[in-house]
Amino acid sequence: MTDIAGDFSETLKTPLMDAEGPNILHKISEQGGYAYVGMSALASAGDLRAAEAAREMAWEQLHSGPWHSVLPIWRDAYSMACLNVAKFHYSNSDFREALSVLDMGLIMGGLSLRNDLESAVQIASAKMTALRVSDEATPQCPVELNDAEVLQALPMKSLSCKIVVKRSALSFEAFLRDYFLSGSPVIISDCMAHWPARTKWNNMDYLKRVAGCRTVPVEVGKNYICSEWKQELITFSQFLERIQSNDSSSTGPTYLAQHPLFDQIQELRKDILIPDYCFAGGGELRSLNAWFGPAGTVTPLHHDPHHNILAQVVGKKYVRLYPASLSEELYPHKETMLSNSSQVDLDSIDVNEFPKVQDLEFMDCILEEGEMLYIPPKWWHYVRSLTKSFSVSFWWSDS
Repeated sequence: MTDIAGDFSETLKTPLMDAEGPNILHKISEQGGYAYVGMSALASAGDLRAAEAAREMAWEQLHSGPWHSVLPIWRDAYSMACLNVAKFHYSNSDFREALSVLDMGLIMGGLSLRNDLESAVQIASAKMTALRVSDEATPQCPVELNDAEVLQALPMKSLSCKIVVKRSALSFEAFLRDYFLSGSPVIISDCMAHWPARTKWNNMDYLKRVAGCRTVPVEVGKNYICSEWKQELITFSQFLERIQSNDSSSTGPTYLAQHPLFDQIQELRKDILIPDYCFAGGGELRSLNAWFGPAGTVTPLHHDPHHNILAQVVGKKYVRLYPASLSEELYPHKETMLSNSSQVDLDSIDVNEFPKVQDLEFMDCILEEGEMLYIPPKWWHYVRSLTKSFSVSFWWSDS
């Protein structure tokens, strides 16, 4: 059976797959993936149905057990299959579908063929430039919040203890001396005005034109600790529509949380800059993640291993912080996977089960649009969006 899917005179170039493909297929056959190898051979000969079949086989392997138990070669197999399927769509000038398939390869695939995936995304994206609007964006007016309404939505005792200190245009030397070395949180204002994202990301049409057809993973539900929480793969346009319609469904809001969006969509990466503060300590940037969702999204109380600059590009967030020295009093989960998360739900504290929490001192703040918050390693933090919110977190290590 042969199903030629278009004119291959103009096709996506995949130099890594061309060079490494035989080696990858050999490793797959060693794991018993003979059917996959056969379908891949047919796909290379011009059979779209075989390419789709190979992608389905790899997908099944990715979901055959816990994610950590999936053999890396099957992630590479999925990347290879996505590249083969995307080639067909690209040759048929169906660039939107090609991007959708390539995104799945970036999100679920392995690292061996990632450069081919990223290069193919850039080429297919360039073919869709006619669909994009001008970069000139009309910023929306900042959302004004009623103080009483804000307090009602926040955990008990919010904004009643120690407010995180705020410094305007803080110098690198002062940041290093006064906060980094002492391990103290600080809000840094007036240091993001030159980011293109400060105006562009307030325009939903711009976001839709630049990234609307791309596929992203989102969370649905109150937060990742709740039993009804789940993850979905949807297009960025569908995600934006949920935000605009305030569709929280019965299971909670939809949140694009801790996703390396800027590795996936380079156009958005160009809208932000790495703050100089992230070079404190002589270490290296570990991850650059997006947090985008409607009002009411919550990241429950937890801590992270790295230094963190949380840049609030659009909207406002409430953040509560507890020092690492209070870890025992914050009742960490005993399970290894959740050991960096607290069992305490700050939105509804069970004082009988967690009696130590209500008397603990904390720091908190309202993080305004255009401000950055430095969160030192191991500091516990709870975050709630007060408006539609788009934030970027920069994690880095020191030497």
